[in-house]
Amino acid sequence: MVEQTQACVADILRKGAKTLSLGGDHFVSLPILREVAKTHGAVSLVHFDAHTDTERNDNPYDHGCMFYRAVEEGIVDPTRSVQIGIRTDYDKDKDQFTVIDSPTVHRIGIDSTVGKVRQMIGDHKAYLTFDIDALDPAFAPGTGTPVPGGLTSNQALEILRGIWDIEFVGMDIVEVAPDYDHSEITALVAAQLGLEFICMQAALKQNAP
Repeated sequence: MVEQTQACVADILRKGAKTLSLGGDHFVSLPILREVAKTHGAVSLVHFDAHTDTERNDNPYDHGCMFYRAVEEGIVDPTRSVQIGIRTDYDKDKDQFTVIDSPTVHRIGIDSTVGKVRQMIGDHKAYLTFDIDALDPAFAPGTGTPVPGGLTSNQALEILRGIWDIEFVGMDIVEVAPDYDHSEITALVAAQLGLEFICMQAALKQNAP
């Protein structure tokens, strides 16, 4: 699966296009980032999630450790990256990423969150990864590891709209689990997030000099 994913992404990038990956296990970000880095060098990461996914373990295919591995491999620059919506334990001393956790987003609001993201990323090329469990289970119940206290759909969409002109080189939307998705509301918001990314890219192209 890893080799097939990397080959597919490499083919897309060779054609000068960007990737938008939709689906399941968040581990898929790692093979995508490996190919992205071959084209663009180490990128910033804008990561929406309930979990930091920076665990240290020996499982090479674990969806809880791929961003630790991405830093270890030198394909993501953690000093120019941000994780949004986190609300599970993480090691502030070991993890190098800037975290804007879910309580902070609720407290400071959308505009301040956008400002922090923009300040952190600057003019660096970035990769956007959205684990659907960044959203509160009220808005996205169809996922394997739901955690109460997450972002609302509106918060997530407005934050994306506030960073539309960051130079994103690709995006994935992951961890949607149809078997748990009441009335398909999780799939609906995931589709909207993908549409927002496409619109962001169109706006960038339209405003290019």
